[in-house]
Amino acid sequence: MKVLAINSSPHKDKGNTALILTPFLEGMKEAGAEVELYYTLDLMINPCMGDHACQFKTPGKCIHSDDMQWLLPKVSQADVWVWATPLYGSGMTGTMKMFMDRLLPLADASIEVRGGRLRHPSAAGRKKSKAVLVSTCGLPEIESFDPLIAHIKEKCANSDSEFAGALLRPAGPAMASMLKNGAPITDIFNAARDAGLQLAHDGKISGETLGIVSRPIISKEAMMQIVNQIAMKPVKNSVSTEDSQK
Repeated sequence: MKVLAINSSPHKDKGNTALILTPFLEGMKEAGAEVELYYTLDLMINPCMGDHACQFKTPGKCIHSDDMQWLLPKVSQADVWVWATPLYGSGMTGTMKMFMDRLLPLADASIEVRGGRLRHPSAAGRKKSKAVLVSTCGLPEIESFDPLIAHIKEKCANSDSEFAGALLRPAGPAMASMLKNGAPITDIFNAARDAGLQLAHDGKISGETLGIVSRPIISKEAMMQIVNQIAMKPVKNSVSTEDSQK
């Protein structure tokens, strides 16, 4: 099984998103999967121009000469796509959106009826893939991810791939702080690892496992108190909050 993971956190392997992504990928590796991980911050990816040249003029080939030239074939032949992004502006990061826009060459120019709607079929030679979302956010409510989940599911439907589930972690900064202070939250990371094992072995992730990854760790009242106290303090230095956007 070939797994291609893209992490669009600007904090790369030091962010809250990586705290969930890393054990998930380790679980897949433990089950025998071949995993490749790339960070959008390290990639040169130009924005899609929307000219559809990759479908009509030069099928499968974009007008841009950048890192998508070697990355697209890897995406095309992966059995599992793992899209990892902190929640920014109720959606994915800008670099992840730019990457996903550039996946258009993986779709054929023709259209067909699929699931009651007109969709593009996969380009010739592309593997049938599963897609998993890994995401963290600053606020404690799981509902914060609803717009992103809807976007990813629609992307999967349009790209003729199977949405295999989402590892969602609300209150990401609180999780990171609790981890540093030795709080009993190791079950969250163990569940992320189990999710990788399950996907590699069974082709799916149990709802119970995903529920542990997302389990509540801080109340709304406690979150408000902590954040509002910080907000009222005078800012002396720039402070990184690692994947803490809403």
